[in-house]
Amino acid sequence: MKLATLKSKTSRDGELIVVSRDNIRAVKPQSVNARLPATLREAVESWSVTRPELEKIYDNLNEKSVSGEFKLSERDLHSPLPRSFQWADGSAFLHHTKLVRQARGATMPPNFLTTPLMYQGGSDTFLAPTDDIPQIDPAHGTDFEGEIAVLTDDVPMGITAQDALAHIILVMIVNDVTLRGLIPDELAMGFGFFQSKPSSAFAPFAVTPDELGDSWQMGRVHLPLLIEFNGVSFGRANGREMHFHFGELIAHAARTRSLSAGTIIGSGTVSNEDPNAGSSCLAEPRMIEKIQTGEMKTPFMKPGDRVEIKMLDLKGRDVFGRIHQTVRVWEK
Repeated sequence: MKLATLKSKTSRDGELIVVSRDNIRAVKPQSVNARLPATLREAVESWSVTRPELEKIYDNLNEKSVSGEFKLSERDLHSPLPRSFQWADGSAFLHHTKLVRQARGATMPPNFLTTPLMYQGGSDTFLAPTDDIPQIDPAHGTDFEGEIAVLTDDVPMGITAQDALAHIILVMIVNDVTLRGLIPDELAMGFGFFQSKPSSAFAPFAVTPDELGDSWQMGRVHLPLLIEFNGVSFGRANGREMHFHFGELIAHAARTRSLSAGTIIGSGTVSNEDPNAGSSCLAEPRMIEKIQTGEMKTPFMKPGDRVEIKMLDLKGRDVFGRIHQTVRVWEK
């Protein structure tokens, strides 16, 4: 099943829609059944009841025309959840972690193979997938980060990694925008990221894991994340190389707290050891340059720079829609 959210002038949570598998047509669930939730936030909070009804609409939408259906326009779509109660991002691709630490002369944590790194990001405002990335100061080092993310239902505290897999209800991809120039000072304070992590943007479509077929295995998406930067192919790292699968990331987040329905858990930057896979962020080629030559040459994003992030299934079909953003000078 494929779900999305229309932008709305009256609701911060937008309007829930069910989307056809080919990403062309959609319908508002409430136009089919007035008792169904108006927003994805409400739907995930009553998922066990709502999902079967939404799946019926999805099946009908794919098999035939449905009363109230309309043609989609990507400019009308927000991130699937325009806001969420929680957004926690891991660092499950160890190649990325190794590069970043090696470039700054830091050693890997002794437990990096057994304990995921994770930070709690801002979730009160997400950007739409075609929104500009606002840049206040070019010295902040604006970077994109292509990632995979999952959305959970209610997760009990102390859950095991294996049991946590059953609490994944939707899969998404995300541009976790990072201001690299602000990270060193924040980390030096010993209290983690905040100003260096502005609003992220998610691709427009959130899909149930079964929609991925055999490409969803053991809590990992076995597909390449395709990145274009200024119209040129930049990366195609495969999600199958996650060291920690999403069940492990969820269990880590729920070690000392329960997670509310609508919690988003990110994979961290999708990264492969094979250099032919390219990169999912600008920081990685900069780190490689630093390691190999002692000097970083790749610049961070400037106004007018464009990034596109998408994922195709094994048949070449666009799964999540695309994130397509341009950096713009921020104006009050």
